[in-house]
Amino acid sequence: MTSSSKRVVYWGTGRRKTSVARVRVVPGDGTITINDRPGDNYLNYNPSYLNAVRAPLDTLGLSKEYDILVNVRGGGLTGQADAIKQGAARALCELSPDNRKPLKSEGHLSRDPRAKERRKYGLKKARKAPQFSKR
Repeated sequence: MTSSSKRVVYWGTGRRKTSVARVRVVPGDGTITINDRPGDNYLNYNPSYLNAVRAPLDTLGLSKEYDILVNVRGGGLTGQADAIKQGAARALCELSPDNRKPLKSEGHLSRDPRAKERRKYGLKKARKAPQFSKR
């Protein structure tokens, strides 16, 4: 294999709620592909989801220089978009150690620990109690 045919790929894993995203950042023109579909199509053209996915590249000013290829499973679109954001940020840290500081200050590298609380016995949901009846 010659050095010109070798493709540079940077990997990062992101998690949020029950979503897990395996993100590859490769040199390209800024396209986002999620589960073999165009990113805007997969995220239902929702601007907040699209901005979340693009945020790490925009922070570093690399939005037109790298493509994002994603395999994501679990959860809904909100969790998946935030998982992709974290995975892309981790992959960009692999690209260059200098990228870590601006990404960390913007909060792209931190794992959001919030998840759905478990249901407790005697309750209808995690905290919702059955209606009280005096008589």
